[in-house]
Amino acid sequence: MADLPTIAIWKFSSCDGCQLTLLDCEDELLGILGRVQIAYFPEATRAEIEGPWDVSLVEGSVTTPEEAERIKEIREKSGLVVAIGACATAGGIQALRNWANVKEFASIVYAHPEYLETLETSTPHSDHIDIDLELQGCPISKAQLVDALLAVLSGRRPNVPTSAVCVECKRRQTPCVQVLGTPCLGPVTQAGCGAICPSFARGCYGCFGPKETPNTVSLAKRWSEMGASEDQLLRAFRTFNGYKPAFREESARHGG
Repeated sequence: MADLPTIAIWKFSSCDGCQLTLLDCEDELLGILGRVQIAYFPEATRAEIEGPWDVSLVEGSVTTPEEAERIKEIREKSGLVVAIGACATAGGIQALRNWANVKEFASIVYAHPEYLETLETSTPHSDHIDIDLELQGCPISKAQLVDALLAVLSGRRPNVPTSAVCVECKRRQTPCVQVLGTPCLGPVTQAGCGAICPSFARGCYGCFGPKETPNTVSLAKRWSEMGASEDQLLRAFRTFNGYKPAFREESARHGG
């Protein structure tokens, strides 16, 4: 056991959905567990192995002073750091605070906001440390996660797609909802979800964040031609991955 690589799974500000995706791997996870040691994973075990660790999976965004310090410590003690999910790679839905007054929010939500210690922003881990690999998604893809873990164990490069959700629509022979009149973020969103929403005649919501070199300007123009207002465009690009540079810059063009 001592020679097996160690993997630690760390939670930051999040809903735990991406950690649950790891547990949902079930049969695949059983095979992986025979080849690694879980050093830290409170979601699944109370066992704990002191660092350094070979691989750290970090879920959730950095939203408190304590988290900003903790991610630096994890980076120092980890061989590889993999950010998993929209919170860890883009700040998550809680990054909406980045365009608002956090103190005002706190006064509305908490009876005693004076006891709350938080940052003005919710940011991805890449804003604080060097990240070796990012797995986008809200939540992440089980297949991508398993492949990434197997890639780390075998010393190969992970197969993380850079194409758009449109490619997945074509593979499953789903008619283009945008051609049929429904605004869709699929052309600028990274593949990984299996094009779930378009398969139910709904437009993509951008859960997997911007694809490689997304042409958001062209897509926004097309939405405008379809009747979308500036406010609708602003909201479309400001969701789970709204703080990713490509989506953040596009939302700013529409009144952000």
